[in-house]
Amino acid sequence: MARFTLRQLELFSVLPDHPTLGSAAKALHVSESALSHALTELEAAVGEQLCVRRKARGMNLTPTGRHFAARAREILRSTDTLVGELAEVRGELRGPVALGCYTGLASNVLPEVLEGMGRLHPEVEIGIVVGDHTELLAALDEGSLDLAIVYDIGLPPGLQRSVVYETEVMAVLADSNPLARQVDVDLADLARLPLIMLDTAPSTGYTQLMFSQRELNPRIGAVVPQIDLVRALVGRGLGYSLLMSRPHQIPVSSEGRPLVTRPLRPRSGVTSVVAIWPTGARPSKRAQAVLDYAVQVLEAAEPH
Repeated sequence: MARFTLRQLELFSVLPDHPTLGSAAKALHVSESALSHALTELEAAVGEQLCVRRKARGMNLTPTGRHFAARAREILRSTDTLVGELAEVRGELRGPVALGCYTGLASNVLPEVLEGMGRLHPEVEIGIVVGDHTELLAALDEGSLDLAIVYDIGLPPGLQRSVVYETEVMAVLADSNPLARQVDVDLADLARLPLIMLDTAPSTGYTQLMFSQRELNPRIGAVVPQIDLVRALVGRGLGYSLLMSRPHQIPVSSEGRPLVTRPLRPRSGVTSVVAIWPTGARPSKRAQAVLDYAVQVLEAAEPH
């Protein structure tokens, strides 16, 4: 039976990310000779050549080596999970949490959650994936995320969810826009102005649905993929936008131009921001702690 150590697996698992042993050794903070010796011992233990090393041409993994590296990474992830589970039995929180977040929420949601969790549970390592709903749902389905924070809009069956905070669609206007002087804004008044529309799922479809429900046709000024760009164009007076209310939203664009946020009249687009995970899965205590903390701080920070 082959005998090798977790340390050898750890060293070998990084090799696919490097063209030479030297660069891998530098990333691992070991000498190149020590890494070469560990690789030789590992090959002897498994009885296979895992890597072709040529001084002038760098390093290449053999097909067996590529397979071994992938399996080594799986074993190391399982080991980390086991260590975390044992720590949880002792009442500690330790280990990884893979957290997804919808692009349009990330800058308002993640900083406070990461800061607070780092202070309360410093041994919990939170990895972040940011994307639209389509990307995050695919990542959940393939098992690469523990949780994803998204809007409760158009979600497929087969998911469990927990409300993080309530939200609704708001009109975002330049401070110079006459409608900014009103307490709330009718969608019919906005429809005559250029709409700066956020082009991500589910935002685009949700915006179009709101207009169709009122039998209105928006006048499209621009369709852009990033919320900061949406707000920057609105700040320059090029149009208005419709965006969900969110915590920690400062009333200026990225260029420092003043923005005003007003509720719609009548209220529209009322929904929730939720954490989701696959039905049948059970979040680890680490993941549950992240969710509980997010609910605690974000619900309190959301303007009402």
